[in-house]
Parts: sequence; C-alpha cells; structure tokens
Amino acid sequence: MVSAIRLYAESDDQQKAQHFGAVLSSRGVQVEIETVEKLNARFFRLNPELALCVDENGLWLCAHGMKMQPDWQAETGRLKRASLKSEMIARACHLAEKPSLIDATAGLGHDSLLMAHLGAQVTLVERHPILFTLLEDTHTRAQSDVFLSQVVSRIQLVFSDSADYLKQQAEQHRTVDVVYLDPMFPQRDQNQQAVKKQAQVKKHMQLLHMLLPEDGEMDLGDNLLELAQKIAKRVVVKRPRLAVFLAEKEPHHQWQGDACRFDAYFQHELVAE
Repeated sequence: MVSAIRLYAESDDQQKAQHFGAVLSSRGVQVEIETVEKLNARFFRLNPELALCVDENGLWLCAHGMKMQPDWQAETGRLKRASLKSEMIARACHLAEKPSLIDATAGLGHDSLLMAHLGAQVTLVERHPILFTLLEDTHTRAQSDVFLSQVVSRIQLVFSDSADYLKQQAEQHRTVDVVYLDPMFPQRDQNQQAVKKQAQVKKHMQLLHMLLPEDGEMDLGDNLLELAQKIAKRVVVKRPRLAVFLAEKEPHHQWQGDACRFDAYFQHELVAE
C-alpha cells in the first residue's frame, strides 16, 4: 500500500493542499506538497509518476499524463436514466425494498451512488487511505449539488478494512439486508484460464491498478464472501461474465448481462435490523 505520495497544487490552491495533506497524514500517508506554476497537460506529461493534485474541482489521482477522481457529479446522467426496472443491479440487490446495504468493495463508489439513488441506504467501506480520501472529497462536493444532495444523504462512508468491519458487525450481532461485493481484480474465467486484458483499459482503472496491489485478499475478495454471509440476508457479487465464482462458491441465483453478471447468495434465516 502506498505510504508516501506527492501532492501538486497551484499557489491559489495551497490551502486545499494543506488540508488534504493533513487528512492523509492522519491516515498514515506521508504527503510532500509541491507548488507548481500550472497544472496542465504538459505538466502531467513531464511528471509521469503516481501523485495527487488539487484544483478548483477537488482532489485527483494522476500519473502518465492522466488524472482521475470518483467524480460522482459526472454520473448524474446515468442516474437520471436509471430505474428499478432497467437496472440489473436493482433486481439483484432487491432495491425496490429500499434495503440497508453495505458496499464492502467501494472502488470509485459509482455502483453505491446508483443504488442509493434507487433507494438503498448504503454504507460504503474503503480501507485504502488515498482512495478513501478521494471518495470523501467527491461525497462532500456532491452534497452541494442540487440533484445529488439527497442521493448522497443515503451514503455513509466508513474508513476501515472491509473484513474487519464485517467481523465487527457480526460480533455486535448486527445484520443488514444486503452486502454488495465487486472485487476489483477478478483474474480467471470459468475454465480457470487467465482472462486476457483489454487492449485499452479505462483511464480510471489504469490509475487504480497503479495505486492498489493486484494480489492479496484486498483485491480478490474471496475472504469477504463468508464474512458477508454471516450478517446479510442477501450477498450480491458483481463479476465479469466469464469470471469464476467468488471463493469458488456456486451462487443460489444469477442475473446475466452481456459484460457482467450478478451472483446472489441468500441467508433467509437472517433478519436485518
């Protein structure tokens, strides 16, 4: 996990840079703030290392001439087009019932944003300090957006290791309607063969791959399924269409799409609080 990172900012944004530097420091990340004359495409091309930058639009992750942030405001169009009938994730997570839901693999939070828009009360859990800070910033900025403010009021951010958080819920005898899992790096198809990487991975995924390790429980999510089943009436796992079952455990039901599928595991004996 990244323990030190550079943060670029123009002189007018130094106060913001100091704020984010202090926040990240409190979360175990050493931040070196560097003032630059102009944050433009040329600067990012000449400074290809993984870093953060801050401008009038908030905090960004940048590298190799690219920059990205969760940018929930850019999801507004998708949200306005979405409905309980049109979204497969709505059927898989039973969103018509306005469930309590834990998203234990936050990523950029776009699925959580959609689920909150469709009625879920979402707890978004992320353990990586830089990714969590990016999520926190976009959550804060969305609160001042006329359309998004009501949506994000149904999203609670939790800075924690997901496995630890799920264990804690079980120890405290707390249950929820749904735990949602979308492991970032599913590696193999149903024939146990390596999935070929797309020729051009989306920009935000390229940067996340640089930030997060591609091995270990953090990325594969196998350890989370059993923990989730202890506290949720329904566990829903998002997978690429040909990916193996999470933890090699066959689901009780599936919803299939062209590019992805949702695997569901039911624990009918649990009653959500």
